[in-house]
Amino acid sequence: MSAELLSREEVVAFPGGQPGAPEGLEALSGGAWSSAWAYRAGGEELVVRFGPQVSWYEADRMAMAFAGPDLPVPEVREVGTAPSGRAYAISVRHHGRFLEDTPVEQAGAIAPALTRLLVALYRVPAGPDTPMAWHQGAAPAASWREFLLDGLADHPGKLVHGWSAALAADPELAALSAAVTERVRTLVEACPERRDLVHGDLLHGNVLVSPDGRRVEAVLSWKCSVRGDFLFDAAWCSFWAPFHPGIAAADPLSRLLRAPGVRAEPGALLDAAARHHCYELHIGFTHLGWNVWTGNQADLAAYRPASRRGPRARPAAFGIGQAIR
Repeated sequence: MSAELLSREEVVAFPGGQPGAPEGLEALSGGAWSSAWAYRAGGEELVVRFGPQVSWYEADRMAMAFAGPDLPVPEVREVGTAPSGRAYAISVRHHGRFLEDTPVEQAGAIAPALTRLLVALYRVPAGPDTPMAWHQGAAPAASWREFLLDGLADHPGKLVHGWSAALAADPELAALSAAVTERVRTLVEACPERRDLVHGDLLHGNVLVSPDGRRVEAVLSWKCSVRGDFLFDAAWCSFWAPFHPGIAAADPLSRLLRAPGVRAEPGALLDAAARHHCYELHIGFTHLGWNVWTGNQADLAAYRPASRRGPRARPAAFGIGQAIR
């Protein structure tokens, strides 16, 4: 859903029932599933979002518990269902530029801020019985490995489904998907059953940074978040880095692997190269299905080389051997 699918009159009518008369209504960009509108009411800057599932916005409200200086999560004031039948959420507005729009010239500024964000996610405490699916909208998997393998399947119950037939009809894509599936099934054995906080959708309009790139201003849209391996979010950044030069230049993976807090945990970096490779392939495969489902031929052509890329070795200082081929 995009903002254009909602008339200005429809949006104006909705927050009119909230405290304070809405002023300065502004359609915001970003979000493949939701439309977002900024406005002022009661002396505050707010955002109202409309989307298909209330559970997605409940996840955003629950994620407020994770907020901290390096992991800023907007305050969600209200979640519900609008008269139109759409789910909605009202939250406090945060300003900034999308992380993926960081120019190469600011890579030196964004690199430590992005590393602090990844470390902050890693540090969110988890109890011994913390479930992988921590909110209602999360993938219903019993384990981290099950979550990874389930991402390879085209289940009718998923919101995005029906892509496998079109994939099979394209010989090149079918061969690519088969090779990736086989590789993930092999590498998943190296993936530990961790319960770190994984955002699962960094970039793509979900992280706002300050104009100078030195601070993360907001982490949005927690519907894809699960509890799993902290290296997944690092793999998300490195997989998409070829499409975002500023992120590529910042190289958040290498900085995360050097973070003292991460290095101090025994086993945190065990089989890190294999894990990271597994997650990059998983991300590539799921977006292969997404682009087939949406018919996005331009992106299909653009990211095929990224899905074929081999694993990146950890820095030599960590004593990692030859990368898996």
